[in-house]
Order: sequence, then C-alpha cells, then structure tokens
Amino acid sequence: MSRHRAGRNAFGVLSFVVAASFATAQGDTEPGWQMPRTSWGHPDLSGVYSNDDETGTPLERPDELEGLTLATITPEKVAEIVAERDRRFKAQVNGEAWARSISPPPHLIFDTFDRNNKRAWLITDPEDGKIPPRTAEAQARPRIGGVSTNQNPRGPFLSYLDMGLYDRCITRGIPSSMMPAGYGSRYEIVQAPDAVAIRYEMIHEARVIPLDRRPHVASSLKQYLGDARGWWEGDTLVVETTNFRAETAPQRSSENVKMIERFTRTSADTVEWTVTFEDATTWERPWTFSMPLTQVDRTQRIYEYACHEGNLAMRNILSGARAAEAAAD
Repeated sequence: MSRHRAGRNAFGVLSFVVAASFATAQGDTEPGWQMPRTSWGHPDLSGVYSNDDETGTPLERPDELEGLTLATITPEKVAEIVAERDRRFKAQVNGEAWARSISPPPHLIFDTFDRNNKRAWLITDPEDGKIPPRTAEAQARPRIGGVSTNQNPRGPFLSYLDMGLYDRCITRGIPSSMMPAGYGSRYEIVQAPDAVAIRYEMIHEARVIPLDRRPHVASSLKQYLGDARGWWEGDTLVVETTNFRAETAPQRSSENVKMIERFTRTSADTVEWTVTFEDATTWERPWTFSMPLTQVDRTQRIYEYACHEGNLAMRNILSGARAAEAAAD
C-alpha cells in the first residue's frame, strides 16, 4: 500500500465504517486511579503512545447512522456494522465482490482485525457528528497544493509541482501527523518544566511546545506545523497553534485557523486527545473531534522513518512517468 493512500485514508476519507461503541463518556477517569505526576508537579504524560485502535473510525458520523449521537448509539448497532464490515473485508481479501451497502472496509492492513475501537466516530461537537458547513468565502477559495497529491492518485506526475508535501516526505501537517494511518501510528511525548515535545513516527517530525506563556511569533511568519504555545489548565495540557502555512492549514481551512488541542490523562495507559478548530473564514462555527491515545509497552521505541526530502521516491516516480510516456510513443 502506498504511504500516500494510507495517509489519505487516515484523515481525508470520511466514509470509514463504524467499529465500536462509545463505551464510556470521553474524558472519564478510571475509578480508583491516581494521576501520576512529574517531579515538578505536572501530570505525567510522558511515554510512547499509539492510536492504532482508532484505525477505521470515521471522522464524521456515517450518513447511515443519521439521528444517532455518540451518547445514544447502542453496542448492538455497532456490533452489527462491525460484523458486516468484517464480512466484506474478508470478501475483498479473497477477491470477491462486495456491496457498498454501509461503508467501505478499511484499507488492507490485516492487523486492523485486532483493533479495539472506542468510538463510533470522532467528531464530538457539533452533536450531529458532522463538520459544520463551509462559508461562502471558503467555497470560493482556490484550492492550492497541500500535504497530499492532487485528487487523482495516479497522476499526472509532470513535475515536482504535482507532488504534495507528504509525497515529498516534508510533512504530514497537523493534526494529520497524529491521526492513525494503519501503520507508523506512534507518538512520543517528552516533558520538561517549561516545555513539552511531541515526536511523530510518520515523517519523523517533532513539535517543541513552550509552556511559559510567551506570545505567538509575528503573524507574517508561517510554518508547516504552525506556531504552538501551551499551558496547563488543571490537569489538562492545552496547546494553541496558529500561523499555519496555507498549504498545511488543517482540513482545507486558511491561514486564519486556530487549532486548540487538549491532552488529559484519564488512566494508567490512556490520554484523551481533543482537537478544536476555529476559523470563521472557513466554517460557520468551530468544531471538535476527540480520540484516545493508548500508551504502549515502555520497551517500545520509535525508530527511524526512512522517508525524507531528497530520497529517490519522487525522482523515480517522475522518471517512471517519462519512461511510460516514451514507451507509449
């Protein structure tokens, strides 16, 4: 499977099948559990996390579940959909035809059978589980090259201009870098009294987030991952990110977007990650999604992700396209 398609499945395609019920209210803490703390008193979020379990969970509520909310969907309904998904997935693996009666199965990564989804879909606000309508300004806004390749994954590949930032191994953007992609879904959090760093396995990027309440950089300075500033609200780490470049603004928003993340440890091995987008020039109202990050065995480490700008992938894609053209002449 191509890296590009895995990334697109992880966050762009919203037609994934529901895989599990919203078993407990988001952010609920485990009974009898005590918050671990660093030597300087902050909640201890450090460790390597994964959200592989959320692979296949749709960002938006699937249309066939209209009328349901995360609070009202029943385990029986979820089990019914999961059974149908698995049946069609196995049929696809065996080369059989399958009907698109509910939602297409997840991409062909076999360990998705082992996942333990905790959500029916990810958007928690609005309650209907749908991204709010785009403004007239956003609808009229020209679409510029961004993280992913153009709409046709088969090309054209005429030059480097047809390759997205992700294809060029430059960035997946935020929050895409922390969305499950079927593989490479590991994230390491490292803490200090005045900063938090988050390292992402895919593309191997890292964000260093100061906690000293310093102001954002000048609005004229745009960055691929934006400019992050953090602080603690009780036991929750809040991270506000602004100053995105237009091509990496989340969810086809704009340079005006503000992204607010909240990290709250809710059990010995779980951190609830909640993301809110605010951009009045793109959406009619702010919206929020949330998912759990599960701490992996402390013996696990994030290893090198051998995709970097300057490797041979883009050159080979372009030279292959030229060779195909020459063969067709």
